[in-house]
Order: sequence, then structure tokens, then C-alpha cells
Amino acid sequence: MIGKRKSPVPKKKKGISKILPYYLMVLPGLIYLFINNYLPMFGIIIAFKKINYTKGIFGSDWSGFDNFRFLFGSKDAWSITRNTIGYNIVFFIMVTVCAILLAICINEIQSKLTSQVYQIIILLPFLMSWVVISYLAYAFLSSESGFLNKTLFPMIGLKPINWYQDKTYWPIILIFVHTWRNVGYSMIIYFSSIVGISQDYFEAARIDGASKLKQIRYITIPLLKPTVITLFILSVGQVFRSDFGLFYQVTRNSGPLYEYTRTIDVYVYQALMKNADYGMSGAASVYQSICGFIIILIANKAVKKYQSSSALF
Repeated sequence: MIGKRKSPVPKKKKGISKILPYYLMVLPGLIYLFINNYLPMFGIIIAFKKINYTKGIFGSDWSGFDNFRFLFGSKDAWSITRNTIGYNIVFFIMVTVCAILLAICINEIQSKLTSQVYQIIILLPFLMSWVVISYLAYAFLSSESGFLNKTLFPMIGLKPINWYQDKTYWPIILIFVHTWRNVGYSMIIYFSSIVGISQDYFEAARIDGASKLKQIRYITIPLLKPTVITLFILSVGQVFRSDFGLFYQVTRNSGPLYEYTRTIDVYVYQALMKNADYGMSGAASVYQSICGFIIILIANKAVKKYQSSSALF
């Protein structure tokens, strides 16, 4: 007796069996994204509540926009917004310029081993925590035992400076520390883009007699524009956010420096931990998130008009 012919497996089941492992690989990341980024979003209602610990978040009375009125009615609203946006703009410019220059210089190194050593050295600060960096900064700036006040300044005849009480120098210090820590990461991105540029362009330029500087100006930098634009859009999304470790730990939360060092993130932390003002800290966070979202849309729209292929959406 001839065996029965097996019914063919539906193509749909075959397709699912092929893509199922990929979905399983993505699942842990999606779960983490949901728990870490989306689940806490219900906390937005805290900004519109007058928190009563006995009633809980959902049982507390609604306060409407009172928390926002108090935030914007205080003298801190302007200073923390100015510091957050101003520092982020300068940070992006400094890191971009320094990273591109370093990437171009490292690309010119002929020895592969030497190039890798320089990349590791420049990237190393990015791998350090802000706690470690804050102690390194303190080792230089301490009034009692700092390298600058106790060693360098006496050698060149300068008077000691009480760094953590004098706000004058901190914009420069913060820009320097941020650039020193983050330039390595951006440099790796730009270096990867430079390595991906076809050598045919440079060969044709050399045949035409173009110098190294002209090759960088007319070939390397123009072809880095898509990378710069992409990083610009990503940075714009963070323009209303600040690196808490930089502004809180490196400055050692010194009160006399608040005018130049307190940003929205630091303000939220202080309102939450010192004053236990959950409503105002929630209002500041909502203000931060909404403004950041709007700026991303505006920046992406501008980039889309300038070069549609470089827009994120």
C-alpha cells in the first residue's frame, strides 16, 4: 500500500519559525526598554498633583498647573534653563571640532599599532565614571592639597584660588572636563566614517596635485557632513538635559557655584532630595521632556529641508 502523501507545511509556519529566534533575541531589550523608559511615564501625573504621602500618588489631590506656576515664577527657572541649553550648545561644538581634528590626525598615522594605542588613550576618559573624574578634578583644584594651588601656582608666582568658592572659572572648567571625557567616543565615530571614505577620491586629488590640507577641506570634511548632522540631531534631543555627574559631582555641589553650575537635572534632584518637593521636581522634568521633544521635531524638520537623506524621520 502506497503511503499517504504528507500534507505540505504551510509557508506561513515556515516563515514564523525563521523569524521567531530574532524576536526572542530582541525580547529582553524590549522588556528593558518598556520597564526603564515607558513604564515610569505614568509619573507625569506627579507634576499635576499635590503629593500627600498618606494618600499616595493616585489618591493625592490635583493641583493643576500650580507646580509649573511656582517653577516659572521663581528666579531659578531662567538660570537653570540658560545653563542647560548654553552648556549643551558649547559642548556639542567643542566635542565635534576636537573629535574631527583628532580623527583626521589619527587617520594619518601609518602604524596600525600606534593608531590603536592613541585611540585607546583618548577613549579611556569616556570609560571612567563621574565619581572618579570628580576626584581627579579635586586633586587639581583642592584648596588644601590641589596640584594647581600647592605646586604649579607657587612655581610661576600666582596666588592660590579657592576654586570651589569662586564661580568665575567654572564655565571654562566644565567645558574642558566634558570635552576631555567625551571627545574620545565622538572621535571613534568620526574616525570610522573617515576610514569608510573611498581612497579613490584621495588618489584622484593627489594626481591633481592637491595638498593634504586641501584633501581634508574638500574631501574629508564634506563627506563627514551626514555623520555630523546625525550626531547633531541626537544632541539636540538632549539639549534640555545635562550630565548630572558633571554638574553635581565635579562641582561637589558647592552652593556659591550654583549660578553657573546648576542645570535642570541638578535642580530636579535638589528639589526632590533636599526639599522633598515631588510636585515641582515632576513639573521641571515634564518641562524638560516636552521642550526637548519639540526641539527634536524642529531640528529634524530643518535638516530635512537642508538634506532630506540625513533626517531621522
